[in-house]
Amino acid sequence: MELRGWNYRYVGPAELRALVRPGGEGRSIRSAAEFEDWASGPAAAELSEPVTFVVDRAGVLRLAPRRSEHVVCAGGGAVLSAGEIAFGRESGRWVVRAVSNQSTGYCPDAGSWPAVAQALDAAGIGHPSGFTHEVVFRRCPACAQLNIVRDEYFVCVFCDASLPPAWNVDPSAG
Repeated sequence: MELRGWNYRYVGPAELRALVRPGGEGRSIRSAAEFEDWASGPAAAELSEPVTFVVDRAGVLRLAPRRSEHVVCAGGGAVLSAGEIAFGRESGRWVVRAVSNQSTGYCPDAGSWPAVAQALDAAGIGHPSGFTHEVVFRRCPACAQLNIVRDEYFVCVFCDASLPPAWNVDPSAG
């Protein structure tokens, strides 16, 4: 599967990156059978609330308990998207009930949705046509602080400088 889009590097706190351990990344989900195995195992208790997800650079969906750090779920690597996702069953099939790009460690743009959709399609999981909750991340060009833009108010909450209309969290991403 060929995926196009950004490669989001981890931009969060170093102390969270330090939690990454070999073999500690999220569970890779490449098929409906792998998802069913994950969902019927110890993770079943986690399904009452959203879980942490990333789509790794190979386009594979990785899942971890909600309170897991995205950087740990990704094994410390760059991702095509990251956020939180909730699942449910409809007509005997697993579907996504809610999905967001809420990850302050990677701060993916809402334009990362196609990578999520492709990973879900590969795993045989029904999904909406986009994020059900989009988070808009911007880095302030004046003070370099990370901001979450609310209600299309593109003003830095730390220094009142204007925030750019385009995603700029990691200038070297791409």
